Amino acid sequence: MIIGVDFDNTIVSYDALFHKVATEQELVPASIPRNKTAVRDWLRQQDREDEWTRLQGEVYGARMAEAEIYTGVRDFFQQAQSSGSTLYIISHKTKYPFLGDKHDLHAAARQWLEAQGFFSDTGWGLPRECVFFELTKEEKIARISACGCHVFIDDLPEILSAPDMPTDLARILFDPADLLADWGLSPRALTWAKITQLLFPRIDASF
Repeated sequence: MIIGVDFDNTIVSYDALFHKVATEQELVPASIPRNKTAVRDWLRQQDREDEWTRLQGEVYGARMAEAEIYTGVRDFFQQAQSSGSTLYIISHKTKYPFLGDKHDLHAAARQWLEAQGFFSDTGWGLPRECVFFELTKEEKIARISACGCHVFIDDLPEILSAPDMPTDLARILFDPADLLADWGLSPRALTWAKITQLLFPRIDASF
């Protein structure tokens, strides 16, 4: 089985980091919920879209090393490798922020993967050539097709439902905040334990 996995907000959780950086810079009150969506919505309600854009560049660039990995990702990758599956990380992100300092966002993401042990023979063992950061959603979808993915896991409904996605592709929507209960195109998972159970059923799995 060839499995493709999105990166931002699927493997990486930015919720705590967005709240931390935004409160450090006094962009939002500390009382707002500790998640990325709450920070974004608060800034947009204050008509401060440019500050939100700059904040994204800082989090995805200079502060990327502080981002957290979702619980259960490591177990999923281990289960996939044990089953003989091929894994790809396929994401779309700009090379540099639209505003603010010119951080290389692709390099920052790869450094984060390196630090987490994804490429280590004694860790995750993922080949570096199996990681793709595309510049647009269209290029991301083309990469999913070119890699021959049988399954793709993403947090974005617009990617999973895109008309250009391969018609025979199995899709799993990752929805950790449980915001997309009306999704009906494919299975929806609130946790990585659930995704592992869906693809590699185990009697002892809990989610």
